[in-house]
Amino acid sequence: MTLEEIAKKMCAKGKGILAADESTGTMDKRLTSVGVECTDKNRLNFRETLFTSSAMKSYIGGVILFDVTIREKTSTGISIPELLEKNNSVVGIKVDKGTKKLAGSPEEVITDGLDGLRERLSEYYKLGARFTKWRAVFNIGKNYPSIQSIKSNAHALARYSALVQEAKMVPIVEPEVLMEGDHDIDTCYKVTTDVLNECFNELAIQKVLLKGIVLKPNMVVPGFKSSKKVTPEEIAKKTLDCLKKNVPSDVPGIAFLSGGQSEQEATNNLDAINKINDTNFLITYSYGRALQQSALKTWAEEMNNTKAIHDVFNHRAKMNGLASKGEWSQALEV
Repeated sequence: MTLEEIAKKMCAKGKGILAADESTGTMDKRLTSVGVECTDKNRLNFRETLFTSSAMKSYIGGVILFDVTIREKTSTGISIPELLEKNNSVVGIKVDKGTKKLAGSPEEVITDGLDGLRERLSEYYKLGARFTKWRAVFNIGKNYPSIQSIKSNAHALARYSALVQEAKMVPIVEPEVLMEGDHDIDTCYKVTTDVLNECFNELAIQKVLLKGIVLKPNMVVPGFKSSKKVTPEEIAKKTLDCLKKNVPSDVPGIAFLSGGQSEQEATNNLDAINKINDTNFLITYSYGRALQQSALKTWAEEMNNTKAIHDVFNHRAKMNGLASKGEWSQALEV
């Protein structure tokens, strides 16, 4: 498959991307929050339970894995990548190494992981990966994000993307403007515009093939602490307008991160965007918590009740699959 074909398969109509790339530390927090010990066995059990659900074939076009997970064997003896391929999901891998303080602006961060990336990509390809993920993070504050932060992180995203395409994989380009803070939706719109502009400037400089990437941006939303509440319809209008003005039409797929939204908020907002989507972009989801949280709680309570866990996960995936086509409604959440 060409890079463009892989990207389109990941974001195919009615399907999205499952972000199951939580680090061991993050999974520790997730499992602890539902009263389960974070052991290798428990982490694998939860992920394998989700990966064997019927939703995988129907609503999941790709799955982002963590370094440990892509190397693991399932209870039946096949590898995790083999299990995903059986379900017709593209195998992905998180390749950044988290964030560090940005020199010169220590209140902000820069994503780490370019050193040795070419060699790691070669190994991941042999393990079955066909796409990758790298996340850059931007805070909104009185003096943030700085020009230094925007330019530094955009440059790193572009260098990463060039190396990934060299390795015959599709890079997910994830510039996340965080929801933390009390900013309004218009401030988020402006910052997201600045970030997307710089990212695509750098991607052009690094000669990245835009038809062979998937963009994973934030939705244009107010901060968690904002006193100005907005409707899904306003979020949809602002978000789509921002994408149309700042994302080149060559980009085949846009898979939104949930960014801390609740499960239903993430679904509702995605649906509202697709109800007015008049672009050629395949607009879908790349959710972690917003796909898994209810299933995680059910798993923690009934670890051996695979059907109950599958039912919960299948429902959430189906709701997002419908939202990716603009066909969701609150009545379906019964």
